[in-house]
Amino acid sequence: MRALALSLTCVVLVATGCVPRVPPEALTLQPEAASLRQLQTRRFDTSNENELLQASLAVLQDQGFELDEAESRLGLLVASKTRDASDAAQIAGKILVAALVSQNVPVDDTQRIRVSLITRVISPKESTVRITFQRIVWNDMGQISRTESLEDPELYQIFFFKLSKAVFLEAHGI
Repeated sequence: MRALALSLTCVVLVATGCVPRVPPEALTLQPEAASLRQLQTRRFDTSNENELLQASLAVLQDQGFELDEAESRLGLLVASKTRDASDAAQIAGKILVAALVSQNVPVDDTQRIRVSLITRVISPKESTVRITFQRIVWNDMGQISRTESLEDPELYQIFFFKLSKAVFLEAHGI
């Protein structure tokens, strides 16, 4: 019995020694995080989350996104769209490699752009909308070649400009 307890103790000690440690920098807020959050968030003069969600969905659908998930009680929308991701330079490189060494090199083929949007009431007359854009790219062999967060300021500015107009029109019944 004592040998069994000793064996189990050794196994537990060895197993806990193999657990990967979280690097300290993974839990540290990066300096650019605040500016990125500012880019992704806007305040609106309304506390009606349903109107904000409806206006947001309308803007996203106008931009070609399809609704994947919605939870109005939580102020959440998730939408996506699939687009071509082929790049002429990659295709030219593939042809060159195939000609030189007769080897197939995968190139980007399709991409799925995914949007996550959250609304939050912050006062009786004000709410915020935060949106993030991500991109998943598949190559012509069906493998994921890249996943990334899209941080182009113009992308966010265009969305919030259109959302501001939609919220204004909805608030005034136009």
